[in-house]
Amino acid sequence: MNTHTALTLPSPGRTEAPAIPAAPASDAPPAPPMLSIRHVSKHYGGVPAVQDVSFDVPAGRITGFVGPNGAGKSTVLRMALGLTRPDAGEVTVDGAPFADAAAPGRTVGALLSAESLPGHMTVRGHLGWAAATQGLPRRRVREVLEAVGLPHAGRRRIKGLSLGMRQRVGLAAALLGEPRLLVLDEPLNGLDTDAILALRSLLTDYAARGNTVLLSSHLMAELARVVDHVVMIRGGRLVAAGPLSDFESSGRTLEDAYLHLVHG
Repeated sequence: MNTHTALTLPSPGRTEAPAIPAAPASDAPPAPPMLSIRHVSKHYGGVPAVQDVSFDVPAGRITGFVGPNGAGKSTVLRMALGLTRPDAGEVTVDGAPFADAAAPGRTVGALLSAESLPGHMTVRGHLGWAAATQGLPRRRVREVLEAVGLPHAGRRRIKGLSLGMRQRVGLAAALLGEPRLLVLDEPLNGLDTDAILALRSLLTDYAARGNTVLLSSHLMAELARVVDHVVMIRGGRLVAAGPLSDFESSGRTLEDAYLHLVHG
């Protein structure tokens, strides 16, 4: 059975924290999750990387995915995208396996590693190729470059870009098909303050239009500014999942919750 720690954190001067109150009942049925991960496990050479992990990514929200290095985050994200086959369990995107999507690039966009971008290509050449493979109009290249703040970088070769600029090129590629689900693994790496602020605004606006974002990062303070929902894993197992407000109860920050639940 897949279990995880209850979201109750000790308050200063107390040995136990009060239970988190239940949310008010609502007559409206909850929207189905955009991404559903059910009892997934993955082993490499007999060593467990992910063990019986289950969680949902709510539609139209930004979900933060956190855990220490080696916790299994990247493996979970690769299984969510159909890039790695789980040994057990299942993953569905909008109620169906991602492999069954008629237009994958318009269903899910992903940035897993800026290092995987083809260094020999120009920015515009790479994005143009990606757009063509998805049957997208060429104008999308210009639109996504403007969206990530690189309107004049199209002729530059990717290998000559800084890490932060490569991250933004990868994000531009993920945005090409205007996907309903955006999966981003450590997209803040290499970004300066202005770029982080711009990314925060972009993701907030993207979700406000009804899209869904799953975002991993080690920057707890920045995550807390943008996410609605949080999933924590440790040692390949789920630790906790729920609304951000649950993790920030009793005057605690998301970082406090992380330290208590993951390292406590």
